[in-house]
Amino acid sequence: MRILLLLATNLAVIILASVTLRLLGFDSYFEQQGLNFTALLIFAAVIGFGGSFVSLLMSKWIAKKSTRARIIENPSNPAEQWLVETVQQIAREAGVKTPEIAIFPAQQSNAFATGWNRNDALVAVSEGMLQRFNKEEIRAVLAHEMGHVASGDMVTLALIQGVVNTFVIFLARVVGSFVDRAVFKNDGGHGIGFIMVTIVAEIVLGILASTIVFWFSRRREFRADAAGARWGSNEGMISALQRLKSEAGLPDEMPDSMQAFGITSGVRSGLQKLFASHPPLDERIEALRNRTHQ
Repeated sequence: MRILLLLATNLAVIILASVTLRLLGFDSYFEQQGLNFTALLIFAAVIGFGGSFVSLLMSKWIAKKSTRARIIENPSNPAEQWLVETVQQIAREAGVKTPEIAIFPAQQSNAFATGWNRNDALVAVSEGMLQRFNKEEIRAVLAHEMGHVASGDMVTLALIQGVVNTFVIFLARVVGSFVDRAVFKNDGGHGIGFIMVTIVAEIVLGILASTIVFWFSRRREFRADAAGARWGSNEGMISALQRLKSEAGLPDEMPDSMQAFGITSGVRSGLQKLFASHPPLDERIEALRNRTHQ
């Protein structure tokens, strides 16, 4: 599975915080309290939501660095001028502040949106998309990404991730305590078994629990496609998805960490579908066609 930006940063923050707090003696408190579940749950919520929101606040900066996106501050050619004016117009229709607009160097056709709130976002398109898509298709894709921005999808993802984190941290410590006592026979306090089992449990449970985040990510794509049809055009959105489908065999140059925020992602099958950030393109195209007939 591709570890997404939000999940990867979030997981790193949680593990670092867990180890640090262990070294500072916080876990000893729960041991002294006989693993007080109320206190443990509060602790898990603070760390869980903290990791999620640190990831959220860092998302735009990391996106720029990982994709080498170039922010358009002063358009240098007609294509950039059109891109800026189009995003500005869509932002007015969506009722949000115009996001930062960028182009990132990739021959694959793709685009993404990120940012910690709807009025401080980033929308970027690839060089390949600008070269091969027509203006109606690009406008629909930009409207799709602005749909994510206007709906506050990043904040919602962070909240969902915070809840998931909370239960992962909570359950990992419960499992760690049980294994430490039942397997390692450590009745004199939490030992190295507790530390190692807790970290492993956090990673395993975190991966399993991320299927909830991926499920939401797939659902939000249908809503963003509808926004692309509304602020762009239904025909343009369908055409853009069909073109993306025809380019499915091209090398995927989007960094693994940014896959969830792009307009498309690789085709998955079997259990891999549970870890897919996007639904199949055929399903998205069909949903837009059904929208036309409603």
